[in-house]
Amino acid sequence: MEEIISVKGLSKSFAKKTAVDNIDLSIMKGEVFGFLGPNGAGKTTTIRLITTLLNKDSGSVLINGHDIDKNPIKAKTSIGVIQQHISLDNDLTVLENMICHAKYHKIPKKAAMEKIEKLIDYLDIEEYRNYKINSLSGGWKKRVSIAGALIHEPPILFLDEPTVGLDIGGRRTIWDIVKQLNADGTTIFLTTHYIEEAEVLCDRVSFINRGKIVETDTPENLCIKVGSTAVEAFDGHRKTDYSYFDNRDEANAYAGTLGSEYTVTIRSTNLEDCFVKMTGDSVGDQK
Repeated sequence: MEEIISVKGLSKSFAKKTAVDNIDLSIMKGEVFGFLGPNGAGKTTTIRLITTLLNKDSGSVLINGHDIDKNPIKAKTSIGVIQQHISLDNDLTVLENMICHAKYHKIPKKAAMEKIEKLIDYLDIEEYRNYKINSLSGGWKKRVSIAGALIHEPPILFLDEPTVGLDIGGRRTIWDIVKQLNADGTTIFLTTHYIEEAEVLCDRVSFINRGKIVETDTPENLCIKVGSTAVEAFDGHRKTDYSYFDNRDEANAYAGTLGSEYTVTIRSTNLEDCFVKMTGDSVGDQK
């Protein structure tokens, strides 16, 4: 597969805290790449460094073959970025916001309107084209943000925590949009701390914890490395022990050795299990 993003030795510190610690990443053309970790692990800082929204301390980044230091303009034209916090003008309509995005990229008016109409249809926002942004729900605002990021037809789309604050319906709608974009050829770099989101969307996942890359692989391979079958043994008080096995027979045999005081659940290993096992931390906020 062809590499479309290459990150080597990327680092960033704030005062005495190292937010991103000498990380390497390789994202392949056409994949959905998940960057998974707790809040505070370095996900957003990494995405801001790669997309030139923040200056790095050291390291190199190539986007679609362009060095972000030597050729930042060409690198930027290859990407669309949806930040965690929605950056739309609340006083403008959906259509007016999209026109503004087209102007940012210096797209001629006729071509811009053609692109806008296609995006309005593609993302199914015709009903809301003349609504002001401040009248929309979080899910529709996110959809408009995606439209703006796609106006210049970038081959790579960065999505930083795209479903934070959305209800279940809104979250699944964004998942469908990501799937469709990827099916149409867009490479997706997705940061998230939602395990289910990574499992549903991502071809490969990289775990980041305390600024360091812990492991990178497909969700399936990560689970195999830990053990594809999990046994949860709750002691009836406050503690659940987790054990992992290569197959169901081994898990069943282990469960049979546990005393009657345990409530036992046998299930497939998931990405949260992998993260906890590989880092010793839960996928929650870090202090």
